[in-house]
Amino acid sequence: MRILQVNKFHYARGGADKYYLSLGKALEQAGNEVAYFSMQHPKNEETPYAKYFVSRLSFNEGGFKDKLKSPGRMIYSLEAKRKFKKLVLEFKPDIIHIHNIYHQLSPSILDVAKKAGIPVVMHVHDYKLICPNYQLFAHGEICEACKPHKYYRCAQKKCFKNSRPKSVLAALEMYLHHSVLKIYERNVTAFITPSAFMKAKLVEWGWPVDKIKVIVNPFDAQMNVSLEEKILSLENYLLYFGRLSEEKGLKTLIEAAAITGSKLKFVGDGPQKIELDILAKKINAHLEFLGFKSGEELKQIILKARAVVIPSIWLENMPLSLLEALNLGKVVIASNIGGIPEIIKDGDNGLLFIPGNIKDLVRKINDLDVLDLDKIGREAKESVKNFNEPENLKQVISVYHELLK
Repeated sequence: MRILQVNKFHYARGGADKYYLSLGKALEQAGNEVAYFSMQHPKNEETPYAKYFVSRLSFNEGGFKDKLKSPGRMIYSLEAKRKFKKLVLEFKPDIIHIHNIYHQLSPSILDVAKKAGIPVVMHVHDYKLICPNYQLFAHGEICEACKPHKYYRCAQKKCFKNSRPKSVLAALEMYLHHSVLKIYERNVTAFITPSAFMKAKLVEWGWPVDKIKVIVNPFDAQMNVSLEEKILSLENYLLYFGRLSEEKGLKTLIEAAAITGSKLKFVGDGPQKIELDILAKKINAHLEFLGFKSGEELKQIILKARAVVIPSIWLENMPLSLLEALNLGKVVIASNIGGIPEIIKDGDNGLLFIPGNIKDLVRKINDLDVLDLDKIGREAKESVKNFNEPENLKQVISVYHELLK
């Protein structure tokens, strides 16, 4: 098959980008021809298709010129449409697989695919199809105020980066794409969600159930463990690894750790770091920030942790950190929210607690003293054994074949 993979970043900026790149490599190794379409960036991985990429546009660090270009790029990019058309005509893909195309690329490229009669698969990595700010989370709490299709409420509540102008633009974008042009509805042949929860949420907001397939994203193949590594002695700390931001519920974790006297280690970075550091010092929590880690270094930090904690207070889809920790045979204490309970069964292969509830999290941390952690760890690894890269590739290719019939 000839497959065109599309994503706004061509480097591992986040989980969705990492998956897009790894899936592309897996498709190539399976004997398929794969082309890529993305945005120009100095961190991009090398590809002969970079000549088709759209010009770089930064919404956060960009200057006045980028700010002037932003509305047009977000809503309907003529540059992306022109360059994408050229790539499609020259590469002649059998399938177009899009990931995150919002803002930097825009859905203008979907009209090209429709005109060419090429099936489009969309991987839904977040809630952007139904929520202007991607998260169904605003001002510290879960938010579905825009349901159904009342996107003006985003502007009212300043849900997008707490900015009225940005929220107005995000609401306008949603109205044009979903209420006026119906550009995703008309042009996407099938959707893939990484959790049944995400599928159910899309259906709840009016998306067609028969067009949505559930395929759980795979854990990183590097995050595997040998028998020798599994018997390493544990160190007495709880670990969180991921983005340091409000929706991750890290204040709850710091408060609970202070009560139990547990040592904490945070791997990652994000906008809430300073605030979390101030809180930890104020309540005498033992918190160490390790910064960004990856590969073998991150794996060793995970393996030595007493438990991994995922304290999210937003509707988590299917966090990669959850799958990686379970695959390493770690005990995971996680919020009972979003797609997490599809994997974690409380007391069996991990522990679940009420999101945002400090007392319940304290109870689960104290349970570590009395539970058979080795047994839970074995069950944890067993529970995700099928969420590997070969199985994921098999399921994705199955979707391709189904559409090509």
